[in-house]
Amino acid sequence: MTDQTVQIDSRARRNVFVLVLAQAILGAQMPMIFTIGGLAGQSLAPNPCFATIPISLIVLGSMLAATPVSAMMQKYGRRAGFALGAAAGALGGAIGAYGLFTASFPIFMLGSLVTGVYMSAQGFYRFAAADTASDAFRPKAISYVMAGGLAAAIIGPQLVKFTADAYVIPFLGTYAAVIAINVVGALLFLFLDIPKPPVPAEDAPVGRSRMELLKTPRIAVAVIVAAVSYALMNLVMTSTPLAVVGCGYQTNDAANVVTAHVLAMFAPSFFTGHLIARFGVERIMGLGLLILASAGAVGLSGVDLNQFFVTLVLLGLGWNFGFIGATSMLAGAHEPHERGRMQGLNDLIVFGGVTFASLASGGLMNCSGGSPVQGWTMVNLAMAPFLVLAGGALIWLWLRPKDDATA
Repeated sequence: MTDQTVQIDSRARRNVFVLVLAQAILGAQMPMIFTIGGLAGQSLAPNPCFATIPISLIVLGSMLAATPVSAMMQKYGRRAGFALGAAAGALGGAIGAYGLFTASFPIFMLGSLVTGVYMSAQGFYRFAAADTASDAFRPKAISYVMAGGLAAAIIGPQLVKFTADAYVIPFLGTYAAVIAINVVGALLFLFLDIPKPPVPAEDAPVGRSRMELLKTPRIAVAVIVAAVSYALMNLVMTSTPLAVVGCGYQTNDAANVVTAHVLAMFAPSFFTGHLIARFGVERIMGLGLLILASAGAVGLSGVDLNQFFVTLVLLGLGWNFGFIGATSMLAGAHEPHERGRMQGLNDLIVFGGVTFASLASGGLMNCSGGSPVQGWTMVNLAMAPFLVLAGGALIWLWLRPKDDATA
């Protein structure tokens, strides 16, 4: 390792530390909202089939915000984009709280849509970790930042337990806590040290168009695997609280299952980067897809509480390997001047898939059968075709000549 690499990674490690804290503190709001969002929506919606629409709107908001947030970061820097995200998280929490207070489903949905801007900004934490890192440290930097979600997995659901019934109106206290998390967490970005991208000179390379980028084999496969990993994780996770409560268990049981799931999502991040460096990114992505398939198989085996736990733990682990692997592959497949264009496009596609999965989740769970058990079965069966798509794309990349695959 050269002295220059050590100096580069010294700054990168500082930024990783800040981003890990942001992932832990600000990121706690996402498991909070995903734990109670469907239940709150079910209490307000005129039809139970619409229960998960608020969660779907969070993802839709993230999808719509991905390109403009990425462009803003390319022009004004990561700090500005992350501050905007925290402000949107606080505003979305306030609107959601007002929707609960007035028992207005449309207002509650509006709050969810605004919260999606925060979710979009959070998605760029992983890319920001790579901005100042050397090639050798990059997958570890991404992995460490994702590991910050481990603390979020503990903090978020525990806050749900303390706040869900803090007021007469269920879940109002949880949304008040979300506002506080964003206000406090935004201060972390004052310590972020990522230079603003330089203003390109007139003769600077423009880079590939979005279509040219997507035609690059490694980029195409990275986007597909990221989209499938995230969408299937969201599909099953969104339905889980409804399935757990619908099968006769308590809200606290659902929170515990979600806690185990989010722990499994982020705990492996301490070593995922090392596994990628040792075994190669393609193998880790393939392992992630296999684990996601095993999660679906366990989900189909029954609705005992322990089966919910195992399904969601496998779901989180499969997401970790698939999504971090795809992020690492993508980060090394485009040039710095293509960063804003490619990262925004990636998250637009990824969260477009997640939006579809989230919308489908409520319909499959509540409206595809006569019981929660039948709905849960349909949710898990729906994973199969998308796993075949992602697995086929990864095998296609493996079979290509190496020089061709990186073109």
